[in-house]
Amino acid sequence: MPEIALSHARLPATTLAQVVDAYGDTREQAIAAERALTVYLNKREIVTLMSLGDDPEALVVGYLRNQGLLRCVEDLVAVQVDWDVEAAVVITRHLPEDLEERLGTRTVTTGCGQGTVFGKLLDQTALTALPDTALAQSTLYALLNNLNSYNETYKSAGAVHGCALCHQAQVLDFVEDVGRHNAVDTLAGRQWLQEAESTSADIFYTTGRLTSEMVLKVAQMGISILVSRSGVTQKGVELAERFGVMLVARAKGKQFQAINAGQRLTLDAMPPRPPRARSSQHAMQLEKQPEKGRLTAQEQMP
Repeated sequence: MPEIALSHARLPATTLAQVVDAYGDTREQAIAAERALTVYLNKREIVTLMSLGDDPEALVVGYLRNQGLLRCVEDLVAVQVDWDVEAAVVITRHLPEDLEERLGTRTVTTGCGQGTVFGKLLDQTALTALPDTALAQSTLYALLNNLNSYNETYKSAGAVHGCALCHQAQVLDFVEDVGRHNAVDTLAGRQWLQEAESTSADIFYTTGRLTSEMVLKVAQMGISILVSRSGVTQKGVELAERFGVMLVARAKGKQFQAINAGQRLTLDAMPPRPPRARSSQHAMQLEKQPEKGRLTAQEQMP
């Protein structure tokens, strides 16, 4: 990979605010930072991102990569972030020939805070075929347990999403940001900039919803298993089926809902099935029925 001039302009992910709690006590509380960063690609203004500012260079590179505005890391010359003017300048050797056409077509997605994809990315089909990565139920449980050691910003301040690149039950890299789309972009940027040993990643984890945007970005990273503690959307399922991504939604504790799993999911650690609760409708029907041969409490009194 060619030498890239990076500014390394990282800022703390949290700041302090004065709060009054339910008991009337005043104290300092950590809150998630939220900073505006306008991205310029070869002097062309592209977008303004709202971010923690924890790893801005990787965020910008990953954003341009996932938007199809940066085709390969070898094109990168420099990524310079200046928080005084809230700007990130990216210099590349080449620009997409259809740059203006891409920027002219944008889809506002369900991403938290700001989710936009350019150039009809949601309609694309020309992606490299994804591996048919297998997943064992026991491995999923081990991964969810290992992820409990992360979420530092969320634990101290809340208001953020977390995403992770994983190799089976091993967490390779973890990122938090004010939006899940920022977190996945930062991980994509780190991969290209080789900031983390994540090239062997075969599972992507997110705390956010499994939407079309998330499925598309993970598929572009060459990963075919997407896990979340949250739910899934219809368009997310459609793209997962198109690209060959297994979705594991509502993954909390021992529960999950696998979609588009086929033969790739091995159920080797099934938990005990909970007892079936009587439906409220059935209970109401029983109450209305006459109690034949059954004494009331008053009749049982001597």
